[in-house]
Amino acid sequence: MLGGDVVVGSGGKGANQAVAAARLGLQVGLVGAVGVDAYGDQLVAALTGEGVDVAAVRRSDSPTGVALIVVDDAGENTIVVAPGANADVSLDGVDLRAPDAVLCQLEIPLAVVERAAGDTAGLFCLNASPMADLPPSLLDRCDLVVVNQSEYDAAPAGLGSCDLLALTLGADGAVLLRHGREVARSASPRVREVDATGAGDAFAAALVHGLVTGVPDEVALRRACRAGAVAVSRPGAQSSLPRIEELQHE
Repeated sequence: MLGGDVVVGSGGKGANQAVAAARLGLQVGLVGAVGVDAYGDQLVAALTGEGVDVAAVRRSDSPTGVALIVVDDAGENTIVVAPGANADVSLDGVDLRAPDAVLCQLEIPLAVVERAAGDTAGLFCLNASPMADLPPSLLDRCDLVVVNQSEYDAAPAGLGSCDLLALTLGADGAVLLRHGREVARSASPRVREVDATGAGDAFAAALVHGLVTGVPDEVALRRACRAGAVAVSRPGAQSSLPRIEELQHE
């Protein structure tokens, strides 16, 4: 099939969530890995420019991870990830006792996520994407799990008993459940859909921001839905992520 223009930009779920959280005013550090190559240089420079602490982003002999994202005319995307250096992420020498919250995703090895859950002293949050076979011990440690509808449908049965589960529904908004009981629901602001890339990362970061700043569940969820909608209305991944002032219009 013939396509349109090719655009190269900074992305990756962990990096997107770090940038999104930093743009919302949180002090953020990223644990990750990139290659010794031009893409690695670009990613580290972009993170630094957003105020993200990159001290724990290590250089790997593997090439920097790359995602091929095809966006259709309706703004929907299909993503294929070549993990590259993401497979080399390590928590050696990283202290996770200090942060108020740690947000993980599943583009890195599951063993690293499990260790992060055990090492975290504050809130442990997991954007369970791309969905994997999650051990019950990991789910038991999660203070927040974020999934979309297809990830929820593919998830293990124990997902319904999570302390706090955010289920995103695209244009229909999102639902927040505590131990399977709905505690908040929010519609999504209507926007012109340009590119869904990064919308889930914007949502997850905004929801974690709400948790650590202590706003009510319904406010945190509403702002998270607004964050996702803003991201959908703009092209790209990190380039689409909103800033805090864009989420505070109630």
